[in-house]
Amino acid sequence: MLKKLLTVSALSLAVTLLTVVADQANPTLQWVSSAIAQEQGKNDQPTRRTPALRNAVYEKLAEAQAAAEAKDYAGAAELLDAMIDKEGKNALNSYELANVYNLYAFLAYSKEDFNGALRYYREVIAQPEIPLAMEINTRFTVAQLHFVQEQWQQGIDALLQWFALTDKPNATAYVLLSQGYYQLKDYDRALANVEIAIKMHEDEGKLPKEQWYNLARFLYFDKGDFDKALDILEILLVYYPNKQYWVQASHLYGEKQDSVRQLAMMETAYMQGMLDRSTDLVTMAYLYLNAESPYAAGRVMEQGFDDEIIEEKSKNYEIAGNAWRSAREVARAIPMMEIAAEKAEDGELFARLANVYLDGDQFENAAASARRALAKGGVNRPDQTRLVLGMAYFNMGDYTNARKTFREAARDDRSKTYAQQWLRYITSEEERLRQLAEG
Repeated sequence: MLKKLLTVSALSLAVTLLTVVADQANPTLQWVSSAIAQEQGKNDQPTRRTPALRNAVYEKLAEAQAAAEAKDYAGAAELLDAMIDKEGKNALNSYELANVYNLYAFLAYSKEDFNGALRYYREVIAQPEIPLAMEINTRFTVAQLHFVQEQWQQGIDALLQWFALTDKPNATAYVLLSQGYYQLKDYDRALANVEIAIKMHEDEGKLPKEQWYNLARFLYFDKGDFDKALDILEILLVYYPNKQYWVQASHLYGEKQDSVRQLAMMETAYMQGMLDRSTDLVTMAYLYLNAESPYAAGRVMEQGFDDEIIEEKSKNYEIAGNAWRSAREVARAIPMMEIAAEKAEDGELFARLANVYLDGDQFENAAASARRALAKGGVNRPDQTRLVLGMAYFNMGDYTNARKTFREAARDDRSKTYAQQWLRYITSEEERLRQLAEG
C-alpha cells in the first residue's frame, strides 16, 4: 500500500510543479508556490525567491514527463540525460536542475531502484533556493522511500525533518511516524502519534481508518490497558463490524476476568453466523461449559460437526461427548465418545466411554470398552476402570468375573475400600439368590 501511494506521490509532485509553472507562463517571473505553501509550508518562514523555470527548459521537462507517464522510461531518461550532458548541466539554474532530478527520481523508483530514487531526491533537496513546497514534498517522499525499504530509523529521521518544515502536518503523516516507531518497538511513541492522528480526524468530523484503530488497539493491549483497547474495539464494532472484533473483545473480557461479557461477545458473533473456524466454535463450547450451560455447548459442537467446520479429531469429539453427558443427554454423548475413543492414541477415552455406557445401562458395551481401555493402556486410573468393569459384569449377572475384577481393583489402595464393599455385596446377593432358589 505504501509503495502504491509513493508512486502516486512521486509523479504527482512532478506534475504539480510543472503545471504551476506552465500556468504562470512567464519565464522572467520568479516562481512562487503560494497555494501549496499556504497548505503545507510554515507561514512564519520568509517566501523563498526561486529562479525562474525558463520556457525552453519547461518544454523539455514536459516532454520527459509525458514519456514517463506513457511508461517510456528509457525515452524519458534520454531526454533528461540530454539536458545535463556536457555543458547542459551548467546552463540550468538550481530550480530547473531540481526538476530534472525530481523526474530522474521518479524513473528510478519506477524500476524499483529505491536507492537510486533516494539519491536523486537528495539532489533535489540539495539545490539552493528551491520552492519551500517542493522541499516539503520531497522530504516526505524520501521518508516514504525509507519506509518502503524497511529502513525504519532513517524513515523516522526523514519524517521528523519534514515535520520541522511544515506547520500543517496531516493525520497520515502521524500514522506513518507511528508505524515507524512500532517497527522499532518504541511502543510509547508509536501510541502517542497514532492517538494524534485519530484525534485529528475525529475533531474534523472524519472517521479514522480501520488500520489506525487497530494499531492503537494493539498498543493499548501491549501496555495492559484493556479498558482502552475495549473502547477501540467498541468503535470498530460500530463502524467496521467484523467477526474478529467480537472474538477479540471476548478475549479481552476474559483477560479482565469478566466471564459474563466474555461469553456475551462470543455468543453475539455466534448468533450472527460469524464463527466459521474450528477453533472459534470450540472456544464457544468451552465458554458455555464454563457458564454451566453444557446443553448449549453440546449443540455448538454437534452443529459444527454437521456443518463440517469443527476439525474431526479426538479431543473435539471428547468435548462434545462430555458436554452431552453433563447435560444428561447420554444417548447423544455415546456416539461422540465412541468416535473420540477410536481416534485416541491411548485407552483413557475408552475408560471414560465405559462410564458413559454404564450410565446408559448398556452393560455389555461398558464391559467391552473397559476391557479395551485396559488392553490399550495409558489409562489414568486403571483401578477405577476395573471398578466400572466389575459393575458391568455384576449387572450382566456374571458374578465370577465381577468378583475377579473387584479383587484386582482392590490391589490399589485408592479403590480398595469400594472394591471390598462390592465383593461383600456380591456374596450377599449370591446368598439371596441361593435362598430364593431353595425356597
